[in-house]
Amino acid sequence: MTKIKICGLMTLDDIKAVNEAKPDLAGFIFAPGRHQINLEQALKMRKELDSSIKSVGVFVNASLDEMLKVINSGAVSMIQLHGNETPDTIKLLQDKNIPVIKVYKPDNLPTSTTADYLMIDSGSGNGKPIQWDKLRIKTDKPLIIAGALDTLNIEQAIKTTEPDFVDLSRGVETDGSKDPIKINKIVQLVHQL
Repeated sequence: MTKIKICGLMTLDDIKAVNEAKPDLAGFIFAPGRHQINLEQALKMRKELDSSIKSVGVFVNASLDEMLKVINSGAVSMIQLHGNETPDTIKLLQDKNIPVIKVYKPDNLPTSTTADYLMIDSGSGNGKPIQWDKLRIKTDKPLIIAGALDTLNIEQAIKTTEPDFVDLSRGVETDGSKDPIKINKIVQLVHQL
């Protein structure tokens, strides 16, 4: 069974939707952008989030202190790195028993990573589709794919890349807001694959 992360959660209504759909991971974005939230918002949402759903903090070139503050608050239990973070930063997080997801672009895939999970995304959450059939992905780490995934292309992306996780944000939105119907539909679909 493929697992799924719903990312870019911003409101308590978003939390209600994921609590009903039961994805495996929920993402809170602390990096600048349309989905950015602050620690206070994240704590309120984590408090309401089903305890069986792990929360992931998404950062881009943040300081170690900033990430540790979020982890130590209890808002998230995993860190996703979308920037130019070094293996040293990854190790410092792992030394504190924090699972780390490191994101790479399709044209810059590493032969190995020290992170716990390898994610492939088209950019900094820019919603651009990836031609999955053109990629040759070799990794000994759990693979997460992202990049303009939705109900129309998710099955093909999963069949082509055989990921451990898929990550969606805009693909479960309507008019810029998370759509509970789309979230529920995609979670059920992915869990069947």
